Amino acid sequence: MDYAIIAAGEGSRLVQEGVKTPKPLVRLCDTPLIERLVRVFLENGASSVSVIVNEHMPEVQAFVKKLRIPVPLHLHVQSTPSSMHSFHALSRYLKGECFCLTTVDTIFREEEFKPYVRAFETDHTLDGLMAVTDFIDDEKPLYVKTDDRLMIRGFADHAEADCRYVSGGIYCLRRSGLRVLDEAMAEGVSRMRNYQRKLVESGLRLRAYPFGKIIDVDHAGDVVKAEQFLRLKAPDEGMQGTRP
Repeated sequence: MDYAIIAAGEGSRLVQEGVKTPKPLVRLCDTPLIERLVRVFLENGASSVSVIVNEHMPEVQAFVKKLRIPVPLHLHVQSTPSSMHSFHALSRYLKGECFCLTTVDTIFREEEFKPYVRAFETDHTLDGLMAVTDFIDDEKPLYVKTDDRLMIRGFADHAEADCRYVSGGIYCLRRSGLRVLDEAMAEGVSRMRNYQRKLVESGLRLRAYPFGKIIDVDHAGDVVKAEQFLRLKAPDEGMQGTRP
């Protein structure tokens, strides 16, 4: 499976709160965010890893260039207006039948990530398996509408009756998702949430995969929160969650 990391954001909220380190290099449990993701991906069958970094983060560019991994590592340097545009810039490197995409500040338990990837790889009826969580700690969460089989029927900016979960920012997709991405770009669509809406509108089969908790590192206080989360041993029921 190909893996891709969106690390092109400016991390403006962290900067405003006094964090001088570029977000991709912020350390959790002594490991930079971007290095942690690369390691997790390698442990989950990565055939390639692609990273997009903005033009104003030379330290991050240099860090990625120094990484030595046993699969192709693609570094793409470009400042983009949204995560969806970053995804499109990375799409040229995604040559396999399926891939996994996430943002650099998405924090999850590795014990939950492994079965998530395996579930997608083994279910060839799906165009996409989207990580979701019922832990809401985002300022503007994207709510996920699901049926009783966890098939995704839509996305909402505000909670509705059929919204049990919010998007976790981890996306496993097949090449059909790239076709929709190209269409979205041609139509002037922006933002990942609107791309996800277009996936549903295009008739792709998407299923939600619940994680116990997913945290985004957007604020200085999130660093401590994320470290505590990773160091805590999850209870068995939290590890299992509700599986499709």
